[in-house]
Amino acid sequence: MIQTNTSVQCCKSKEENANLNRFFLLTSELIPVLISSFLLLLATAISHVSDNWLGTGKFVVVIVFLLPAYLISGWNVLVQAFRNALRGYFFDENFLMTIATIGAICLGEISEAVVVMLFFQIGELFQGYSIRRSRGAIQSLIEIRPQTASLFVGDSIEVVEPRMVSIGSKVLVRPGEKIPLDGEVIDGQSLLNTSLLTGESLPREVCVGDQVLAGSINQSAKLVVRVTKPFDESSISRIFELVEQASTKKAPTEKFITRFARIYTPIVVLIASFIAILPPLIASADPMQWLNRALVLLVISCPCGLVISIPLGYFGGIGAAAKHGILIKGSVYLDALCKVGSVVFDKTGTLTQGIFSISSIAPSEGFVTSDLLEVAAYAESFSNHPVAQSIQNAYQGTIDQSRVADLTEIPGLGIRARVNGQVVLAGNERLMDHESISHPISPLTGTVVHIAVDSRYAGLILIQDLLKPEASKTIRQLQGDRIHVSMLTGDNHHVANAISLQLGLDSFKSELLPEDKVLQLEKMMSVVNAKHKNVIYVGDGINDAPVIARADVGFAMGNLGSDVAIETADVVLMTDSLLKIPKIIEIARCTRRVVVQNISFALGIKLMFIFLAAFGVATLWEAVFADVGVALLAILNATRLIRS
Repeated sequence: MIQTNTSVQCCKSKEENANLNRFFLLTSELIPVLISSFLLLLATAISHVSDNWLGTGKFVVVIVFLLPAYLISGWNVLVQAFRNALRGYFFDENFLMTIATIGAICLGEISEAVVVMLFFQIGELFQGYSIRRSRGAIQSLIEIRPQTASLFVGDSIEVVEPRMVSIGSKVLVRPGEKIPLDGEVIDGQSLLNTSLLTGESLPREVCVGDQVLAGSINQSAKLVVRVTKPFDESSISRIFELVEQASTKKAPTEKFITRFARIYTPIVVLIASFIAILPPLIASADPMQWLNRALVLLVISCPCGLVISIPLGYFGGIGAAAKHGILIKGSVYLDALCKVGSVVFDKTGTLTQGIFSISSIAPSEGFVTSDLLEVAAYAESFSNHPVAQSIQNAYQGTIDQSRVADLTEIPGLGIRARVNGQVVLAGNERLMDHESISHPISPLTGTVVHIAVDSRYAGLILIQDLLKPEASKTIRQLQGDRIHVSMLTGDNHHVANAISLQLGLDSFKSELLPEDKVLQLEKMMSVVNAKHKNVIYVGDGINDAPVIARADVGFAMGNLGSDVAIETADVVLMTDSLLKIPKIIEIARCTRRVVVQNISFALGIKLMFIFLAAFGVATLWEAVFADVGVALLAILNATRLIRS
């Protein structure tokens, strides 16, 4: 009896819950803005109608409406400025906002102080909303993981979330399902699609005692698996960690902004201090007039537009990549992808797709190609092994299974069947040796199926992995962008050379162990890095992890990729499409353009208004709109990336 656990309903509603959480978070941030705006508008209305109200009306308005509006809208800024001051860090946008608004209040311009804080909060609201959209787009990619596990509970099976399954529990994995957690087979025998876990395109046969990894696809028969690792340590669950990593690694341009603020802020404060102090001392000018100019300058010069828009530009790039099925671990890699000089590919599972097809048929003397393919197709007609299916697909005729009898599958060797009264053997060289049938040693590379009829060797069928259909187009696009494209593979020279010629690669190295790949990549990097360019490596299996980690930017195939490869990669191609590589390079360059535009625009506007403020041309209200306007326009420019 199968019972559906209520956790499945929770699993199905995760996306709804995430959207609900984002809604409540947005609401909680929006409420202070709305309250402050309401109080400001109410205070403005009362001030206009109560000019003659007992002479204390304006004071009441300030105490009852404007001061609460200021504290509500500016509380986060004031608290952060105070905390930074305790740590000895004064010169940031919070410090500038605090001293500028407090100065405005001292001048009796509390309405302007409220507006400064309010517009700053509106800018922060835009930033938070846009970043959550980026993260939401990223998290929507993680639906590739197994959603449920069929857990044995007594004599029944309950469908639960994989995270609820403990070590030692037993789970049922039916044909076509993904293995939900790492474990050991305790009952059953089947074929697993592990092409992106191991780099081997041939399905893996598993039986009792074999270890299986989460994310492998069960292809042929039911399996019972004893769980050996908890959900949090499985390969699939680690993908979630990439979302948070995207916000923790800063790109060089962001670091420039941080360094820039440490120099820029004290200079601005010093200039404002000179404007407020020197003219009254030297020329006996009106101190309040020059203090007002200094405060206006402080508000204008606040770098909140940069502080908000630059990180948002990178989040926008990360979100845009996520919408195209590309998960980037940090914004540093967006900058690195702007200057790619070389892309290096693994072969198996990266340039190839793990789908088998017949590449050649070599009949022995006395047999013809069509007859050899026919007897092989009949012998394999009851098998769902990918090799057998490729033979069946190549055979154009209709298979009458009544002509097949006495079919026996020999584990690890092949199949024996009686076809039209003849005993047909189809399998590997070990099957021929086991049956004492003389056969040639095949020099061909790929999966070779030897055929024998009535103990007489009939010939062989060569089956090879197919190239991904987008591989050629991807390489042409990269080469069209003057990027060198090469391949590092553990396969023999003949296979690598054939792939290289077929795809038009610039170079390749073959018969490499994982450590050899690292050495070859380092040689390439020494040449490419000398030209101030970066090297991308694209792989999928556990054996690719060292070279993925060593590359300037490591790419992993993430649909069912090795957990080690995904863990060490800087960029994960969630849909495994190679066309995503030129796409992410394009997104990275577009992100860089937006970031540079924001920096140039914000600094240009601020320098102009700083000059005007120093000569008393710019007022406090103009300062507010200059500062907040620059921030909002920069944010809108950055959000173009998210919408792309």
